Amino acid sequence: MLGRKQEINLQINQILDSCLIALAFWLCHSIRYYNQEWFEAVELAGVVGAAGGNIPPLGDFFWLMAIIVPFTPVILEMNGYYDHVLQKTIWRSLRQMGRALLIVGVIIGGCVVFFKWGAQSRVVLALLVPVGGGFLLAKEAIVRRVIRSRVSADRWCEQVLFAGGPGEMERLADQFDRAGESSIRAVEMINLATRPVGDLVDALHEHSVERVIFAAGHVHFDKVQEAVSACEAEGVEAWLSTDFIETSIARPNMDVLGGRLMMVFRSAPEVSWALLLKGLIDRVGAFLLILLTSPLWVIAYIGIKRSSPGPAFFRQRRGGKNGRPFVMFKFRTMGIDAEERKKELEKENEMSGPVFKVEKDPRVFKFGDFLRRRSIDELPQLLNVLFGQMSLVGPRPLPTDEVARIENTSQRRRLSMKPGLTCLWQVSGRNTITNFDEWVELDLKYIDNWSIWLDIKILFLTIPAVLLRRGAK
Repeated sequence: MLGRKQEINLQINQILDSCLIALAFWLCHSIRYYNQEWFEAVELAGVVGAAGGNIPPLGDFFWLMAIIVPFTPVILEMNGYYDHVLQKTIWRSLRQMGRALLIVGVIIGGCVVFFKWGAQSRVVLALLVPVGGGFLLAKEAIVRRVIRSRVSADRWCEQVLFAGGPGEMERLADQFDRAGESSIRAVEMINLATRPVGDLVDALHEHSVERVIFAAGHVHFDKVQEAVSACEAEGVEAWLSTDFIETSIARPNMDVLGGRLMMVFRSAPEVSWALLLKGLIDRVGAFLLILLTSPLWVIAYIGIKRSSPGPAFFRQRRGGKNGRPFVMFKFRTMGIDAEERKKELEKENEMSGPVFKVEKDPRVFKFGDFLRRRSIDELPQLLNVLFGQMSLVGPRPLPTDEVARIENTSQRRRLSMKPGLTCLWQVSGRNTITNFDEWVELDLKYIDNWSIWLDIKILFLTIPAVLLRRGAK
């Protein structure tokens, strides 16, 4: 795992394990609490000493839960339980859990002896060991299977570029392999000593990577500076195992990859809990909006079918995060020959740069114009948000052919964040903005100042923009 991502994954694992342990505690208490007569019979049979009798409700076990639930994952981490999940065996997990159980037992015993806190039921604690341990092992097995399936399907590995001097890149890649760094795969190695930086930029576009790893200890400093500046302009993270590099936009930071300290230059938001929360809000929000707007979907579908021959939905390849293509969905508002007629209207394009916009587009049929003016045609993009290809808020995705025509490489930094359903451009004039440079400026302003609160603000500003049809065409 990558340093920051590894930290977040560890915290998620610990939270999940705490929840599983709490669930196991409740289950064990319920087994003992609602089976009083059975345990009394067991005691009379001499099988379990002092097992019978009534036990207090779950609330009286609070002090035990306050120790066991939050501290067990922390102690498991101290014993290396969350390290090298793919390489672990079940016996190693059991040994680590055994050591953690011993430490937790000592803590509980110390509380009983020194603070005179009573362990209300030894049976609950005895049941908790196999039940809680079974839950943790089952979760670990599921996580291991999911990771392996994603790795085998090439969905888990992040594609990265290596850049630097000959021999140095290979040695660094080998170090990551030995460290079990299965989450990255080198798609290309660029020798900066013999190849121009333009080859690196072309490779970024070809492979749609979001990270370049530099191993450039023996490459001329100016060449490395030029390569990092290219990554900075593209909105691609540059990870260096070298000395300091001056940047004008990217924020330098230290991170760990494969156990090796590196300096990272980011000109886009880094992985954080806020970004994870953004993703959660996207999925939940898209699902709720699809339910709330479902009557409009029906109206749009019937209206399109009655107004124009052809499919109700329009599918188009757009440039996603880092330019990675995806199929975006919209309600069709033009005739089925719209793409063929686009060349005829090139001279009427009202947008500067690579973007194509025409105010009174003759390809739009009457009901399609109704859908556009009320932004109903955009609703199917909620499916893209639900699938994780788009966000509720983010730079608007451009068709892949328009992405390829972006000549100013610094403008490609707008691709460094997941594209969105709405953005600053949508709420700052929308189609009244005809200058592509101004559009990009708004997108970069959003990226450089991104926060959850900015997303919420844009979402609230989008509502009146849509209802009042400001800038809609």
